[in-house]
Amino acid sequence: MSGYLDMDLLRFTTAGSVDDGKSTLIGRLLYDTKQIFEDQLEAVERASAKRGSGEVDLSLLTDGLRAEREQGITIDVAYRYFATPKRKFIIADTPGHIQYTRNMVTGASTANLAIILVDARKGILEQTCRHSFIASLLGIPHVVFCINKMDLVDYDEATFTRIQKELEDFSSKLEVRDLSFIPISALKGDNVVERSTRMPWYQGPTLMYLLENIHIAGDHNHIDRRFPVQYVVRPMTEAWHDFRGFAGRVAGGVFRKGDPVQVLPGGLRSSIKGILIGEHEVEECFAPQSAVITLEDEIDISRGDMLVSPNNLPETSQDIDVMLCWFNERPLQPGGRYALRHTGREARCVVKEVKYRMDINTLHKAEDPTIRMNDIGRVLLRSAVPLHFDRYARNRSTGSLILIDEATHETVAAGMIV
Repeated sequence: MSGYLDMDLLRFTTAGSVDDGKSTLIGRLLYDTKQIFEDQLEAVERASAKRGSGEVDLSLLTDGLRAEREQGITIDVAYRYFATPKRKFIIADTPGHIQYTRNMVTGASTANLAIILVDARKGILEQTCRHSFIASLLGIPHVVFCINKMDLVDYDEATFTRIQKELEDFSSKLEVRDLSFIPISALKGDNVVERSTRMPWYQGPTLMYLLENIHIAGDHNHIDRRFPVQYVVRPMTEAWHDFRGFAGRVAGGVFRKGDPVQVLPGGLRSSIKGILIGEHEVEECFAPQSAVITLEDEIDISRGDMLVSPNNLPETSQDIDVMLCWFNERPLQPGGRYALRHTGREARCVVKEVKYRMDINTLHKAEDPTIRMNDIGRVLLRSAVPLHFDRYARNRSTGSLILIDEATHETVAAGMIV
C-alpha cells in the first residue's frame, strides 16, 4: 500500500502562543531544506539588514501572510508546501490567539501531526493547554512539543527536562497516542534540520528527521470499510453507454474486486466489479484514496449513500452525541435548527440538549453552558433522518460533521461524534 503517493504526504499543523517563534520555525524548515528561491532569500536578507538584524530573520518568509491575516483579509489558515527526497509536506499554519481557536480546528482537522511550540523561558501557558486539548480532541495521532528558544536559556538541560515533565503530566489527561519532545532554537537552527552541537545531552531525533520518518501509514482506519458516495458517474457516451460508477473517497478499510458490499441506507447488497483510480483499473483501494467503484448489480445509489462491509456496519441513529467547536459570532441556540453535513449526506437537525461547555484551560466542565464563538462543548443533536457513522476516535472521516446556518449558509460549527 505504501507505494501510492497518498502515503508519501505528511500533513502537519503548527500551533503556539504569540511570539513563540512559529514563523521563524517554519522559515527555518524552508530555508534549511533549500525550499527558498534566490530572490526570496535576497528580499529577506535586505529586509533583515534594514531592521538591523545581525542575521537573516527567517520569520519574514511568513510574515507577509500573517500581516494580511491580521488585517482581516480572508487568509484564515495559511497552507505551505515543501518536499524532501523522502516525503512531501503540507503545513497548516494557524494563528495562536484564543479568538482563532476555530482556525486551528480547521487547519488541524486533516493533520497527521501537530507541532506545538513552547517558549523555554515561559514554559506551559494557557495557549499550550488549549492547543494540546484541541489536538487531542481532533484525534491527531502524533504530537511534537518543540521547546523553542533554548539559546535564550543557555541550552540548559534542566530547563528542558522540567518543561517536558510538566507537559507529560498535563498530556496524561488527554488522548494522544504518540508524544515527542525536542529542544530547539528556530532562530539558530538547533535540532530543526541539523543536529545541535550545543545540546550534546539531547540524544533524540531532529524535528526534520522525525517529520521525514514518522510512520503514518497506520493512522488511517484500514479495518472498517466505509465508502461515502459523492457522485454517480454516467459518461453517457457510446463507448461507455452502460458504465455506472460511484465516485468518492475511501473513508476506511480496503475495498477489493469481488468483495461483498452493502449499500446504506437502503440495505441492498452486491459485490465489487471494478475499481478505477484516475484512468487506471486497480485491484484495491484504501483510505484516503479517491476512486470510482462499479458493482455487479444494478442498484439505485445516489450521493450521500455509503458502501460498507455487510458484516461490519457503522452505527445508525438520529440522535448524535457530539463535541462541537463553535465558529459563529451568534451563540449556539438550544432548540435551534441547523443543516447538518456528514460525509456526502445532508440533513436537517435540531439541538436537543447542550450537555456542557468545556473550559479548555482546566479541562473541567464550565458552569455556564452557553457556547459562543471559539467555545467547545458537548451537544446532543437530533437529525431528521438516520445517519450512519463511527465514533470520531475510530474514524475521523465518518465520525465528523459540520453544522450550517440555513439562513446565511455559513458553516457555524464542526463536530466530533463521541
